[in-house]
Amino acid sequence: MAKPANGSLPYRRGVGIMVLNRDGRILVARRIDMPSEAWQMPQGGIDRGETPIEAARRELLEEIGTANGEFVGESRDWYSYDLPPDLAGRLWRGRFRGQTQKWFAFRFAGDDREINLETEKPEFLAWKWAPADDVPRLIVPFKRDIYAAIVSEFSSYIVPRP
Repeated sequence: MAKPANGSLPYRRGVGIMVLNRDGRILVARRIDMPSEAWQMPQGGIDRGETPIEAARRELLEEIGTANGEFVGESRDWYSYDLPPDLAGRLWRGRFRGQTQKWFAFRFAGDDREINLETEKPEFLAWKWAPADDVPRLIVPFKRDIYAAIVSEFSSYIVPRP
């Protein structure tokens, strides 16, 4: 049986999380499964029965080993992206064309030593705090427009704090 064209598949519902430090820099992490310098902000799917904010808090703990953050904002809208054809058939068993995400901003309230990528199912091999202007160019091309939009929408949160 032939697979449906990518455009006829649904989007996977997920969350994206912008973690900000006291200096107004954004946490990005380098994926384990990408051979290129592919960095991203924490993100993941929404489990059945879970609200988007609950998913965001869970994903922080699962991906960076801490949920020590103060919630500061939520995106007005959901942002969607399509996977490139070479990834569409491999990710999520080919059931989704891409992802639609609700984004959340958290101000990290801890010490950098709390960030631990050696979680139960590690997704990242390195992390860093990046200036907001650098974030969209660090991301894989098919997500750059969303990252630029999120940086713009959350710009009032991306400021140094005492």
